[in-house]
Amino acid sequence: MAWEVTRKCNLNCVHCRAGSERGPYPGELDTAKCLDILEQIRRVGKPIVILTGGEPILREDIFDLAERGTQLGLRMVLATNGTLFTPQIIESMKASGIMRVSISIDGSNESQHDQFRKVPGAFKAAMDGIRLLRETGFEFQINTTVTRHNVQNIKNILDMTVRLGAVAHHLFLLVPTGRAKEMVNQEIDALEYERLLRWFYNMRDKVPLQLKATCAPHYYRILRQEAHAKGEKVDFNTYGLDAVTRGCLGGTAFCFISHEGIIQPCGYLEKNCGDLRKSSFESIWQDSEIFNQLRDFSAYKGKCGRCEYLRFCGGCRARAFEATGDFMSEEPLCAYQPSGKAVHG
Repeated sequence: MAWEVTRKCNLNCVHCRAGSERGPYPGELDTAKCLDILEQIRRVGKPIVILTGGEPILREDIFDLAERGTQLGLRMVLATNGTLFTPQIIESMKASGIMRVSISIDGSNESQHDQFRKVPGAFKAAMDGIRLLRETGFEFQINTTVTRHNVQNIKNILDMTVRLGAVAHHLFLLVPTGRAKEMVNQEIDALEYERLLRWFYNMRDKVPLQLKATCAPHYYRILRQEAHAKGEKVDFNTYGLDAVTRGCLGGTAFCFISHEGIIQPCGYLEKNCGDLRKSSFESIWQDSEIFNQLRDFSAYKGKCGRCEYLRFCGGCRARAFEATGDFMSEEPLCAYQPSGKAVHG
C-alpha cells in the first residue's frame, strides 16, 4: 500500500497526483491515529507500506511511524524526491527500519529534471541525496514518470540509474490526475506505449537492475507474449515477482491511504472506498463496494472485459476513469485487440 502521510512538499512538480504545495493541509492524521492504523493494517496482513506524500520527510514523526511499522513486522519503505537528505536523516531512516528508498528522477540532466519539478536545483539536490545513500550503503531505487517530455530520453535515464548504483528502476506511465490533468497532452499514445514497454521488457537481461513498470498494466501482457514467443514458461524461477503479480493492483492487492485517512484503490483513482476515521481498515478492505467491483473480473467492460489477458493486466482503472468517468471501462491507451484465446501462465 501507499500511504500519503503528508501532502506538504518542497517541490511543485507538473505531474503531481496530489497537487502538493508547502501547505499546511488541515485534516492530516495525527501521530496517535497513524499508529492505530498501522496496528489495523497488521491485523489484516503484512504488506509493503510505502510512506509517501507530498514529501514524507517533511512530516516530523515520519521515523516514529516507520519504526512502529517495523516493530509490527511490516516492510516499511520511503518514496521521496531525494532533495532533503542529510547524514542525520539517513541515520534516522536506518534506525527506524526503513528497508528501501525510492527517488523520483524524471530527466538524465539538470535542465530536464528541474523543468519537470519546477524548482531550480532539484536535480543537484537529488543527486547529492543519492550520493549520501550510496556512501552509507542504503538501498535505493529510481522512479521515473514517463511523458512526451522525456520518453526519448528513457534509455539515458536507465543508464544513469545503473551508474548511480540503484537496485531497481521503476517506470510510471503518466496518469492525468491532480496537477497532471493539465498534462493530458503529455501522455504518450498507445503505440508508443507499446513500443516503450517492449523495449523495457528486452532490457531485463541487459542491466543489473530489477525493472518494474507501474501504472502500465499492459507490461504484464507483453511479458507473457514475449516469453511465450520464446517458448518460456512465466514462473517465479525465471521471472521472479513479475510472474506472481499483475498489472493494475488497485483494490485487489494494493490500496492508497490519503493524508486525511481516506482509502482509495490507488493514488490516481480518486474514489472514496472508506474513511479510517470512521471505519476499520479491515472492514473497508473486505467490504468496500468499489474494491469488490475491482475484484470481479466479470464486471470489466469493453475490450478489457473480453481480453484473454485480463487477469494478468486489468488495464489502468484510473486512466479509464479519467477518460470515461467509469473506472470499470476499458483502458484507453491500449493498442492490443483481444483474440479470445485462452492464456495460461
